[in-house]
Amino acid sequence: MDAERDAVPDDIAALKAALAAERAKGLEIAAELAVARAKASEDEALIAQQKLQIAKLKHQIYGQRSERSSRLIEQLALTFEELESDATEDELAAERAVAKATTVRGFTRQRGERQTFPEHLPRERVVIEPPTACECCGGNRLRKLGEDVTRTLEVVPRQWKVIETVREKFSCRDCEKISQAPAPFHAVARGWAGPSLLAMIMFEKFGQHQPLNRQAERYALEGVPIALSTMADAVGSVSASLDPLLRLVEAHVMAAERLHADDTTVPVLAKGKTDTARCWIYLRDDRPFGGAGPPAAMFYYSRDRRGEHPQAHLAGYAGILQADAYDGYNQLYLAGRHPGPIREAACWVHARRPFFAMADIEENARRKATGKKEIPLSPIAVEVVRRIDALFEIERSINGRSPEERLEMRQTLSRPLVEDLQVYMREQLAKLSRGHDLAKAFNYIL
Repeated sequence: MDAERDAVPDDIAALKAALAAERAKGLEIAAELAVARAKASEDEALIAQQKLQIAKLKHQIYGQRSERSSRLIEQLALTFEELESDATEDELAAERAVAKATTVRGFTRQRGERQTFPEHLPRERVVIEPPTACECCGGNRLRKLGEDVTRTLEVVPRQWKVIETVREKFSCRDCEKISQAPAPFHAVARGWAGPSLLAMIMFEKFGQHQPLNRQAERYALEGVPIALSTMADAVGSVSASLDPLLRLVEAHVMAAERLHADDTTVPVLAKGKTDTARCWIYLRDDRPFGGAGPPAAMFYYSRDRRGEHPQAHLAGYAGILQADAYDGYNQLYLAGRHPGPIREAACWVHARRPFFAMADIEENARRKATGKKEIPLSPIAVEVVRRIDALFEIERSINGRSPEERLEMRQTLSRPLVEDLQVYMREQLAKLSRGHDLAKAFNYIL
């Protein structure tokens, strides 16, 4: 150890000076550490932002119908949100630490350009009182040169009000009959809520998945207590009022020449547990083959996945149905069915899915990075996915063309690829055991 450096001064003034120097050095070290932490947080937030943008682009190009890629984007967005907030906190902490030091350079994050405010928003111009005298000489002969404008986005808190609609009564001096204007129209019976309030309750419940009890709690905090039963009554009334519109959409969807069908799981709270219900979707979209009919979708709900549900949904439909190989659809394809048989159009996306699960290199990389068990990848599955993706690429190139053009291109380009794929799958299937996952996937698609 250096004796001169470790020697303690004898007089109080020297001790104070040494203490001040050590404190200054400690502040500089703390400032340097805060700046380094802020830079690291900025890098992490930037990486998360780039990952989110890449995932969005991939989803836009390749996986618009992939639920897994949608969940990945949501998770990446949440990660970016947290890292961006942490980076701002660390930046402000670094500013405070640098302000206490003297020799440490400050740190300012490199932010992208802020989004411009939408033009349709109203503008409120607030003019600060200008100076009346010169700050230098005190003279009052001031002339305006220009102005600096700072724009800040602000929100007006939600305002509640009670609308009192008054209908005055008049009596006739001649016949004593009472005359009065007719009662105003109400969107729902009893008319306790205006149309804007009803729309907000319905959108919060079905569009933002906010249960009525949470809405009631928030409204009560705003000084407007609304009983849960009253809100539930309003939801039922609006649903009944919109039912004719729903039937028009249903009739439009079921009048299509071809439908796309699928179902997905829906968690439902039950007594002491969570049940798995089903949401059935039937989509009409004529745009891929140049059709003029507007796209539309119908959603149905059931507590289970029995085949009776799609059979009831499509009881009056006859046409082409593109769906997976769910057994519940089989009754729809019978020749003697009334009002007519439904022609099955198998779905390449569902056929590709089990192979993709055994060929997802990116998922394996994510698992490896997080320390999870890796999925055994199959080169056969990778090859099948590559061949099916080639078919998808052809479909993208002919999207929007007439049915005749699409048929010609499929016969010319797609048919040879499908025939080669069938030969390849049968060759590989002969080498696999019956219980192998690849064998199950091959038998599904064949």
